[in-house]
Amino acid sequence: MVLDEIGVRMHPKTIVGDAKAKVASKVDQTAGRAYVAANRVVSEVRARFVTEDGQPRLERIVPAAMVAVGIVGLLTVRSSKASKPVKRSRGRKR
Repeated sequence: MVLDEIGVRMHPKTIVGDAKAKVASKVDQTAGRAYVAANRVVSEVRARFVTEDGQPRLERIVPAAMVAVGIVGLLTVRSSKASKPVKRSRGRKR
C-alpha cells in the first residue's frame, strides 16, 4: 500500500497537478493583494477630492484639473512639433 501511495505521488500527472495548484494559489494571493492595494489607493484619492457626504471638493478638483489640462497641452504641443518635418535650407550645389 505504501508503494502505491509513493507511485501516485511520484506520477508525472500528480506532480504537474500539484505545481499548477501552487501556481494558481500564488496568483490568487498576488491578485488579491493587488486588488486590496488598488482599492486602498482609490479610496485615498477619493477622500481627497470628495467629502464624507459625497460632495465634491472644488478647492482641490479645480487645481488638479488645471494641472492635468496643462500637462496634456504640453504633450500635445510637443508631439505636434516632433511630427512636423524638419525644413532644411537649400544651399548652392557645387
